[in-house]
Amino acid sequence: MPFFVSFLGKQKKEKNNMKTILLSLALIFCSIPLLWSKTGDTIRVVSHNQTIVVTDPATGVKAYRQWAVFPSAKVPVRKINLLVTFGCPDSLRCADWDYLDHIYIRRKGGVNSPSVDYPVGRMLTPYGGAFGQDWSFDWKSDITDFSLLLRDSVEIEYEHTGYEPNDDRGWKITITFEIIEGKPVLEPVSILKLYDGSFPYGDSTQHIEENLKPVSFVAAKNAQHARILIFQTGHGMDANGCGEFCSRYRELWFDGKMIDKRNIWKKCGDNPLYPQAGTWLIDRAYWCPGYLQQPDVFDLPVTNGVEHTIDMNMEPYVTANPSANERISAYLIQYKKPAAQHDVAIEDIVVPTGSKTHLRKNPSCVNPVIVIRNMGSKPLTQCVIEYGTTGFNKRRYVWKGNLLFNRQTEIELPGTIPGNAGENIFTVSLTAPNEKKDANSSDNTMHTVYTKAAVHGSALVFHLRTNNQPQQNGYIVRSSDGKTMYERALGTLEAETDYRDTLHLAPGCYELVLKDTADNGLEFWFNTRGGRGFARLLNIKGQLLKHFDSDFGSEIYYSFEVSADTTALALPDALPAVGVFPTRTSGKTTMDYFSNSPQKVTVQLVADPGGQVIEEHIYEQLKEGVFTYDLSYRPAQRYYLKVYVGGKLVFNKRVRVGG
Repeated sequence: MPFFVSFLGKQKKEKNNMKTILLSLALIFCSIPLLWSKTGDTIRVVSHNQTIVVTDPATGVKAYRQWAVFPSAKVPVRKINLLVTFGCPDSLRCADWDYLDHIYIRRKGGVNSPSVDYPVGRMLTPYGGAFGQDWSFDWKSDITDFSLLLRDSVEIEYEHTGYEPNDDRGWKITITFEIIEGKPVLEPVSILKLYDGSFPYGDSTQHIEENLKPVSFVAAKNAQHARILIFQTGHGMDANGCGEFCSRYRELWFDGKMIDKRNIWKKCGDNPLYPQAGTWLIDRAYWCPGYLQQPDVFDLPVTNGVEHTIDMNMEPYVTANPSANERISAYLIQYKKPAAQHDVAIEDIVVPTGSKTHLRKNPSCVNPVIVIRNMGSKPLTQCVIEYGTTGFNKRRYVWKGNLLFNRQTEIELPGTIPGNAGENIFTVSLTAPNEKKDANSSDNTMHTVYTKAAVHGSALVFHLRTNNQPQQNGYIVRSSDGKTMYERALGTLEAETDYRDTLHLAPGCYELVLKDTADNGLEFWFNTRGGRGFARLLNIKGQLLKHFDSDFGSEIYYSFEVSADTTALALPDALPAVGVFPTRTSGKTTMDYFSNSPQKVTVQLVADPGGQVIEEHIYEQLKEGVFTYDLSYRPAQRYYLKVYVGGKLVFNKRVRVGG
């Protein structure tokens, strides 16, 4: 039976403890949001249920706190996932900027308990200026290492930073803790905060190592295993782009030995959330806009009673007029020895799936991709994988490798991915780790719901219009067995040229991949010199089957099936292909439009903020065309160019006038 649990607002301290208890109970039973429901061995605790989040421009920080009830310490916990969902508020539009937000455990045990202040999630908000009202996105992170704290009553805070206006834009967020019951892989003994703060970087008067001094600890009784957990991102902007746009290395030392050295840098051109309104594809210091950070994890053996030392060092760096800072939260969790020697778990199904975080590789009709993790203390050298779509034959694959404890690996499985029209269920099961019985089979099976890849006829036309930087682009069409069917190699394309390649393909499964070596697609508003190109897949009649967004970053991946059965073919695209460039201009911008049938099209230029319609252009029975609009008479500000077909909004792009 579900429990409806929520602590609403802040409670004042009562002199009489009994009154406080009664007030808390009343709030529990009268609240509306569903915060704890149990299905099988999974408990879902929702701390923030479609909470509207806006900035506080006066301070730059605004906190949203809610109490939630987690399982008691008596409930064995196998895994905890943090799920974060963003959407546009019903009464506001999505917010604009890529701000650093945190999800905190503020207090545990009750309203009068002291603060603990543990950040357990780090969210980098997306550039949402062009998202429609129906937009949403989901992220997930494994936070099992905080299981000691996520017990009983816990106050969860979503901290939103930033200075943008708060009266017309914001986010609608939901925070869910997915708690999977079962025997722990590691039984926790203690948790210790090592470092937590925003530390100046590059400042000769405030050296970062003053804040990253070595930390010594004595291994606790019964502890045989230690885990270091690090969240880190770089922010600020000095003359060298540090800390947001510069790559610097970090070293991690344990007992005088360096156990890790890596660049604090992340490529963003393959961001699952694309396109965004701002500089979403530019690489950053260990983060990208629209990203729930995954922490770095390091596992180490310890012996109870023995003293150990942890030391974190950043690359030496000093600059004039410093403004960079490194935002670091690091923890030490001590555990008892691993519960099992031979234990494998399925962590994720990347292909096929309907998950938004994997949409760049889906739908697909070939080579399932999964992620497995070794939960056993012995290295995992092999396991048996059974997989397949419901209603079709299952396959069996024996994976071999050398996977250490708690490490994970991505596996590409052989074969095509069959399916029926519409939704399908794909299931993966793992057995026989190291040819032994799995110590815990509860996490050996996973399924996803996915849509079958599109089915097309044997004759297709790939229409590629290059931009001003064609040397960055090339495309290939491969069959399911890896054979190259068609290719336009890097270095062979001319600028601002139309390539219409007719593809004659036998029945089977194929992949079309269009690469951009600069990771900025065929269009990026910040790269005005690059201009705009486009890519479209047409049928032999010239009808649009698939329009690929030109603002794609690193690559376009499209998997499809070819069939001789004309009744199974995908219908031509009902939506038009629309593009606008440049979107940062002091004068003219151009819109190109292509559709399969003539319809009434309305184009509006809308002021932002305010929403006033500045220009409106109506085209009766428009099928294809290129239109230039001169905005030089408009004041410098942002606008939206909106395209309506039959009264329905089909395109919304932000245009900045005045640079």
